[in-house]
Amino acid sequence: MTGEQVLIFLAGIVGGALRVGAPFLFVSLGECLTEKSGRINLGLEGVLVLSAMSAFGASYLSGSPWVGVLAAALTGALLATLHGVLCSLPRVNDIATGIALMLLGTGLAFYLGKPLIQPQAPQLPAIALGEWSSSAAVRSALQVNALVPIGLAIAVALRWAFANTRTGLLVRLAGDSASAARALGYSVAGIRIAATAAGGMIAGLGGASLTLFYPGSWNEGISSGQGLIAVALVIFARWSPLRCVGAALLFGGAGAIGPALQSIGIGWGYHLFNIVPYVLTLLILVITCRPGSVVAGSPGELSSR
Repeated sequence: MTGEQVLIFLAGIVGGALRVGAPFLFVSLGECLTEKSGRINLGLEGVLVLSAMSAFGASYLSGSPWVGVLAAALTGALLATLHGVLCSLPRVNDIATGIALMLLGTGLAFYLGKPLIQPQAPQLPAIALGEWSSSAAVRSALQVNALVPIGLAIAVALRWAFANTRTGLLVRLAGDSASAARALGYSVAGIRIAATAAGGMIAGLGGASLTLFYPGSWNEGISSGQGLIAVALVIFARWSPLRCVGAALLFGGAGAIGPALQSIGIGWGYHLFNIVPYVLTLLILVITCRPGSVVAGSPGELSSR
């Protein structure tokens, strides 16, 4: 490869990591917050798909992509709140409820989103990171979703809140020892419902980034399992919001290898490179989830199940 091709390829990986990794970032941060409270939400795949449809529909009907972002956040919060309320009932299993909510969210999105497959909705503005280059390909590759800085700010805010605020301490307490939280007079169910709802709201922003930036359209295969992959990302990140950023960029970069190669004229193996994120997910689960072992950083209530 020539020097220019190498530059275009690297720009494609970096830009692709930020574009493809945006949904991973928001969903993993939402799941990180949820699991910190001692609850698992496998329904975030449904949250992601339904939020993506809501964002596209609201943007299309209102003419404003930011109205779509708000709709996505509210949709994610509502579906996640339903999960949190159901899981607070006696003898209700988090995993089974999450799977049911995943099917409900995707089913609603597919049904309500039928009229939205053809139309085009206003898209989020892009942040140009490649203006320093004279290459049109580099400038195009480094167009970044305007929601990415918001995701980075959320990650920093969560890290700070977990370490320095009373609310963050209560979330961690509910996740590490529900009995200790109850002994201090706090409602564990209330804390977990609030954390699950907030996590769903954050994850909903990932849905908005799918339909309002990249790929920037609505179709029934828009998610490709990214909501489920986010659960593995949280384990890989050891329940740290800042590590979730790195994990999301890693998975985003892995998903960008194929398009980056195509940008310099290498078309072979395109579909093979598309499976790299799923292979990484499998490797993470095999390496970290061993019978009889507790993953470092795992909330106590989750590791005791």
